[in-house]
Amino acid sequence: MKTLSTDVVVIGGGATGAGILRDLAMRGFNAILLERADIAQGTSGRFHGLLHSGGRYVVSDPGSATECAEENAIIRRIHSDAVEETGGLFVVTPDDDLEFSDRFLQGAKDTGVPCEEISVSQALRMEPRLNPGIKRAFAVEDGAVDGWRMCWGLIESARALGSLALTYHKVTKIIHDDGHVSAVICHNERTGEETRIDCRAVLNAAGPWAGQVAAMAGAHGVDVVPGRGIMVAMNHRLSHRVINRCIHPADGDIIVPAHTVSIIGTTDKAVENPDFLEIEHDEVIQMLNAGEVLIPGFKNSRAVHVWAGARPLVKDSRVSASDTRHMSRGMAIINHAERDGISGMFTIAGGKLTTYRLMAKNVVDALMEHWGEDRPCITDTEAVPSAQGKPTHRNTDRLAKVEATRDQDSVVCECELVTRSMIEEQLAAQPEANLDDVRRQTRLGMGPCQGTFCAIRAAGIMHEVYRNKPVTKTSTPSPSEAADRTSTMLRLFTTNRFDGVYPLLYGEQMREAALNSWILQGTLDIDHLPAPSGQAKQATGDLAMIHGRPTPPKTHLVGPGSVTPSHKEGDNS
Repeated sequence: MKTLSTDVVVIGGGATGAGILRDLAMRGFNAILLERADIAQGTSGRFHGLLHSGGRYVVSDPGSATECAEENAIIRRIHSDAVEETGGLFVVTPDDDLEFSDRFLQGAKDTGVPCEEISVSQALRMEPRLNPGIKRAFAVEDGAVDGWRMCWGLIESARALGSLALTYHKVTKIIHDDGHVSAVICHNERTGEETRIDCRAVLNAAGPWAGQVAAMAGAHGVDVVPGRGIMVAMNHRLSHRVINRCIHPADGDIIVPAHTVSIIGTTDKAVENPDFLEIEHDEVIQMLNAGEVLIPGFKNSRAVHVWAGARPLVKDSRVSASDTRHMSRGMAIINHAERDGISGMFTIAGGKLTTYRLMAKNVVDALMEHWGEDRPCITDTEAVPSAQGKPTHRNTDRLAKVEATRDQDSVVCECELVTRSMIEEQLAAQPEANLDDVRRQTRLGMGPCQGTFCAIRAAGIMHEVYRNKPVTKTSTPSPSEAADRTSTMLRLFTTNRFDGVYPLLYGEQMREAALNSWILQGTLDIDHLPAPSGQAKQATGDLAMIHGRPTPPKTHLVGPGSVTPSHKEGDNS
């Protein structure tokens, strides 16, 4: 068994875990982050892309509103390359009660959330597609944030200071001796290697899986409730600003312009297993109908992808255990020395992606107090390396870059303007990456064609790189070994892309998806490629491919190798 040593092991590679890693590194500690999949592959990469102004919570959760408003300004400064300053509007639609808007305006004043009422005519000039029947409008400082870029910025910053981030390393055991944390055992999903990491402390930031991680140390009963929410991406920007309904937080009350698409979200239901988040047909229709209230004609746009994420909500005794919509979005820190007699272990859950830095600061402060150390947090003072000296992101930035290099750098993904060099750079930085890892860094295949054309091209580039620079071999892999690995990576990528398309199939979208499937079948006969070897499956690191997928609810086949809930064309009308 391989052995490492560090001061602190951080478990969880989402925004909070990555933020903790950077915070520890900036305070001068050695730390190692363990993530069982890719960075921000869980909740931090499966949300609607909103950088909260705090407006959403000024009435329902004033504490969270103030935290969001304060952290919003910090994130814009330290993650400028991940943030687009879209601005936002809260609008009272014809279906909404005017009384709440008075409470909203007062709540914004009370919580320090910047907010200005503007005329309806001004709002309609700013956003011509808005429902012309709106009764009031308020301008706020919402923005759009790329969770993947933000989290990788944190990882890059921590690594530059000497810390490690180990992806595809699943924690299997937390060891404590005489009431003190002493080591963490983890399993490398890609190589099968076991590693022991000796440490003085463990910070559990595993999000909706935090209860499972705590149980590995014998700390049972950590009540983190996974709150499942779905989001739907439409194929172009329907607004320039974030559009919110001025009501108590509800399902489908936010539209976020994120990169090239508009995202509507979200639902909120308690689930038992955050590893299997079912996308229900009725919820998809609910999102499309909700969009229609804010932007008439919303349903006439093309929905290109639907996904689900699980919020790590701390069980709230004030509401039902299944009522995740009304559970507080505030953070909670558990000191397991006080709760379970395990010194040096803390769990943090709750909060928002917008407040990740504050969450990281608070849990590391708690560890400092536990150790009797006095090392102040400075994460708000210095931008991450990739954002230093840069203005906030604009949606046209990539177009300008591609226009400048188009003669020598071919475009692989036309929808998201991903070039060959972008893919090669990611494979150089992460030689073991699968195509979904590359997607999270570049947005490969996230446009209207959902990888139909660019997936094959990207797989060809990956194949060429692997043949020339093998990941794990000292000698050049045989043609059959390389083909096995590449076709397995491609199969995984296209399956994941189409898993997010099939729940949207109705009318013209069903015909478009069928065309995409026929293109892949006609080009590669992809479903009849040789079955992947065990070695090729393991090379992906993908938990579902290695260990098997959970059994989905009863469905019927609508396309090769994928399933969707049964529904009839026209159900959305």
